[in-house]
Amino acid sequence: MLTQRSRYGLRAMLLLAREPAGAAPVPMSRIAQEGVIPRKFLEIILADLKKAKLVVSTRGKQGGFHLARPASLISFGDIIRVIEGPLALVPCVSRTAYKRCKDCRDEETCEIRRAMMIVRDDTARILDGTSLAAAVVGDFTV
Repeated sequence: MLTQRSRYGLRAMLLLAREPAGAAPVPMSRIAQEGVIPRKFLEIILADLKKAKLVVSTRGKQGGFHLARPASLISFGDIIRVIEGPLALVPCVSRTAYKRCKDCRDEETCEIRRAMMIVRDDTARILDGTSLAAAVVGDFTV
């Protein structure tokens, strides 16, 4: 299940993706208000997205946030991984945070693992194939 934090992160990024290229940075207060995102949550989320180089911040009176690269080059998968971590539902199928399940007898024959690999692959394909730009225009063909 997608957490509220991920939904807030996606909302914030979609709001930034709707801004015209070269527009002034979007103030955090506007992102919070238009995205219906509690400011404290938003501060943490934007700090994580900035650290991951998905957004850039500008300080000062005219400061705010904008995407670090074109919306067509930022996927839902990029955002969710920053906020949640690996997409895999179990650690033994994670590509970035693999860890053997403690109670697993044999990974090679584990039916749960095989099913979760399919879930991981399909989830990654869909989320990585959905850019902010595509979502803004309603193009959800993956």
